[in-house]
Amino acid sequence: MTRRTDWAEYEFAASGAPRGRGTEGGDGSAVDGDAAYDGIADGSGPRDGGGARAGGPRDGGPRDGGPRGGRGRRRRTFGEAVAEDGDASSSSRAEREEPPADPVERARAICLRLLTGTPRTRKQLADALREREIPDEAAEEVLSRFEEVGLINDSAFADAWVESRHHGRGLARRALARELRTKGVDPTLIDAAVSRLDSEQEEETARELVARKLRATRGLDRDKRLRRLAGMLARKGYPEGLALRVVRQALEEEGEDTEFLGDEGF
Repeated sequence: MTRRTDWAEYEFAASGAPRGRGTEGGDGSAVDGDAAYDGIADGSGPRDGGGARAGGPRDGGPRDGGPRGGRGRRRRTFGEAVAEDGDASSSSRAEREEPPADPVERARAICLRLLTGTPRTRKQLADALREREIPDEAAEEVLSRFEEVGLINDSAFADAWVESRHHGRGLARRALARELRTKGVDPTLIDAAVSRLDSEQEEETARELVARKLRATRGLDRDKRLRRLAGMLARKGYPEGLALRVVRQALEEEGEDTEFLGDEGF
């Protein structure tokens, strides 16, 4: 039954009341202290009277028939905890409100997030860090480290890009090189990647593209079909000479007379 005096001490500590003497000038007995606490708890007693000393006997019962409101004690206890531990609470809040992260750590986190599931070139990551106002020194440190461990590999990126875009979209070497340049890949790496596509493979892909598109042009006049099909190949990066040759052969196979078709551009 020590809890009541402890709560009384918390109450007096919060209110600033003097401790060690009773309300009648006595020696601060436990009974007087409990009575003083009861008055403060229910609002009926003085707040500047004597206080209770810890360690005295307790009878555990309420005084003066007044309620020993649990809700009031909870409010007081919370306020007391804040008052007594103010510095610790402020420190805890400061710890939770983390200061801005180190630029290198921020750069590392940004790069890892951007690389999740999607390979990117060094230039793409550098541009992203610059947009987020990462200092150049921190960005360079992180990007170089990522290259060392293989998280950034522009050569592998270029090879994979050529493989995917050629077979998926039918892009020719010229279009693939243009896309890789926009992503900041070094020209030497671009040349090495697109050279994996030889002329025969490129022409075979062009024929497949024309064959899929040919049916949609039926009903158009011959010149218009030629321009439409050849223009489709040109947009995908195929040389004009290759495009015209492949389209003419496809039209001839359908019975079109291409003998007098001009070789002018399309």
